[in-house]
This record gives sequence, structure tokens and C-alpha cells, in this order.
Amino acid sequence: MSAPLVLPCFRHPEREAAARCPACRRAFCRECVTEHDGRVLCASCLRAAASPAAPPRRRIAERFAAAAGFLAAWLFFFLLGRLLVALPSSAGEGAGFGDPPTRSEPR
Repeated sequence: MSAPLVLPCFRHPEREAAARCPACRRAFCRECVTEHDGRVLCASCLRAAASPAAPPRRRIAERFAAAAGFLAAWLFFFLLGRLLVALPSSAGEGAGFGDPPTRSEPR
């Protein structure tokens, strides 16, 4: 019969490991682990779980897309305004939409 496998603590190699952290998969002694939300975690994984998460890149991409859309709409209306200002004032005086229809004389 063989002896049970004894793992050393990751931080204290002279001590016997009591638990394995499910996040980093390392073995730790009783002093190096703590229970958090029903799981036994090491100190570094507990800090990572407790720290606020960085915003995902998707949010940054969504903000960039919204800013690009706003810029494109602004540029479109800016150029449309420049085109309307550049039209000569006599452009509306010809036979256009504002003239009444002409009647033909009955025979």
C-alpha cells in the first residue's frame, strides 16, 4: 500500500496543502486560502474576484460606433447646408414648383 500524496503549499513549501484554489488550480495551506461565496479561494484570486472588472471592449466599441455615427450625421447635414447656401438666389425663380399651372384656352 502506498502513502497518500502530500502536496506542498504554493507559498509555503514546508507546509502541507489543505485545499486547491479552483480558479488558479494551485494548492495552498490553511493560512493561504479563504472561503468566499461558497468557494475556497487563494488571496490573489480573491483580490481578482473582489476588484471591479474593467469595462469590456464591447462597450468601448459601442461608444466608438455611436461617436462615429454622430460625426457622420453631423458631416452630412453640414455639407447639405453648405450646398444650400451655395445655391444662387435665382435658382427658385424659374419654372419650378412655386409657379401656378398654366391654363390652356378653350377652342
